[in-house]
Amino acid sequence: MRKIVYSLGFIGAMTMAGCTLPQMIKMAKDQKLEAKPNPLEVHKDTVNFDMSGNLPAKLLKKGTVFTVNTFYKYGESELALPAVPFKAEDYPANSTSQTPVSKSFSFPYKDAYKVGTVETQYVASKGTKSKSTPRLAIATGIITTSKLVQNSYYAAFAEHGYNNQEELTPVIIPDFNFERGKSVLRKSEINAEKGKQLDAFIAAKNITKTVTITGTHSPEGLERINSKLSEERAAVIEKFYRDEMKKYDYQGVAADIKFILKPIVDDWAGFSTALASYEGITADEKSEYMNIVNNGGTFEEKEKSLHKLKSYNKVFKDIYPGLRSAKTEILTVKSKKTDAEISVLAKQISKGEVGADGLTFEELMYAGTLTPSLDEKAAIYEAATKKGDNWNANNNLAASYIQMIIDNPARASELTAKASTQLDIAYKLKQAPEVLANLASVALMQGNPYKSYSYATKALNGASNDVTRGVNGVKGADEIYKASYSDAVRSTSSSSDTDVNLFNKGLAQLLNKDNSNAASSFAEASKKNPNMALAFYGAAIAAARNNSGEAVVSNLVSAVKLNPSLKEKALTDLEFTKFNTTDAFRNALK
Repeated sequence: MRKIVYSLGFIGAMTMAGCTLPQMIKMAKDQKLEAKPNPLEVHKDTVNFDMSGNLPAKLLKKGTVFTVNTFYKYGESELALPAVPFKAEDYPANSTSQTPVSKSFSFPYKDAYKVGTVETQYVASKGTKSKSTPRLAIATGIITTSKLVQNSYYAAFAEHGYNNQEELTPVIIPDFNFERGKSVLRKSEINAEKGKQLDAFIAAKNITKTVTITGTHSPEGLERINSKLSEERAAVIEKFYRDEMKKYDYQGVAADIKFILKPIVDDWAGFSTALASYEGITADEKSEYMNIVNNGGTFEEKEKSLHKLKSYNKVFKDIYPGLRSAKTEILTVKSKKTDAEISVLAKQISKGEVGADGLTFEELMYAGTLTPSLDEKAAIYEAATKKGDNWNANNNLAASYIQMIIDNPARASELTAKASTQLDIAYKLKQAPEVLANLASVALMQGNPYKSYSYATKALNGASNDVTRGVNGVKGADEIYKASYSDAVRSTSSSSDTDVNLFNKGLAQLLNKDNSNAASSFAEASKKNPNMALAFYGAAIAAARNNSGEAVVSNLVSAVKLNPSLKEKALTDLEFTKFNTTDAFRNALK
């Protein structure tokens, strides 16, 4: 960027023993003063610049004061900046050598200041007498590229907690027991509670995936010598099940049910489990059984050894009958409402046509995801907030409002306060990443990027990938407002690729002096949204900083075509100082 340097002459070298005020002013033309940056720039709503120069040797004499008055002149108005006085006693080295001096200036930015100049006036005074110079312009202003930042909002919806996938539920039927050495299903077993339970289950025609029947035998000889006994016991339960399905007219449904028969032969697991819970013998006696079971030998050898134990007859009487059984485990599909049923009920609940107990809280929250209408979502989530203290209901109602604002910014004044109210409630219930993310968006809507940044930073702790990407877009915008441009580049580079986030990424890169990558990001933004005029305008600035006049013109043509109001902005934008006098530039803005 071109520097403008003017002769201001703090003073010239003194050859006379005394220094008159007119002589001090006359010699002012020999000194040069510099302003950086030039043109001035606005960052964080503030304009900062430095002025520097040299005090010529022997300028300052006792009893005299040399003052630099600085003004920012805009239109017919001006802003007086702090005066800078120089006295001999403050600069003792000036009596023999020139002295470098500098001063930093700062003033809040206003849109009215955009076009203006920095002017200085020099005043030499001694007592009540003074002499001054005309004002001289030393810098122009103000480059306002940082003000192009676009607010990025993200609506973070919390999980509904409802499992809309198929779920299998196990149903365990109490064991059917058999007589020793037999596989006949007795009527007493069928008429018992277990038989009634299985009959009722089959009669209900539950959607069933599998029926697993495990047949077992007790370990004594009469049982185990029949190698098919366990298999036959499992098979007889299968037959009973199938006969019941015929009775209840399953027809084609029966073919979809898979029966799995698991005969258990020569296995001590059932015996060991039953023994562990048996209270009819002592722990020491139990150890005797387990020592035999766990030691080597065939199944038959172990069984014969058990016969020799003193407590065998008691165990045989109390435990063995329970091992002559068939266990039935059914996997059935959990009964759920269809998405259509949930949607209809949710709309009826939200309109007060059906009681809130028509759906569970999770079903109602899930219903909010089934409609594309944000107004319907809001109505459903509002109904969900009435089903108890559930932070995700209040959060999702607020998120619905935020998304409405994103889709239609004109509704911001109507909905921002509503979103804020719901988030206050959600925040008190749980400071979840989704709540914090939405609070960041609302704070930015309310014009407070610093508060938004605080919420966004907290939201990233424990957030899901989607929330992280959304929040990084908000955080990147906050960081541009804060003039933390390198941080903004990192945040926007990790954000969701919306046109706004891509634009802010390019802007952050531009403000971070990375003009080439900025041009690429602006191109991505315009590709994402071909109607985003600011993306082309940003690309024109990047081209100007890269000294590419042709790209400046082509991008400005596109920007102005989409948004004619950018024409006036471009004509006064100091980013284009090197090009605004060319015919191509002027023709582009006709």
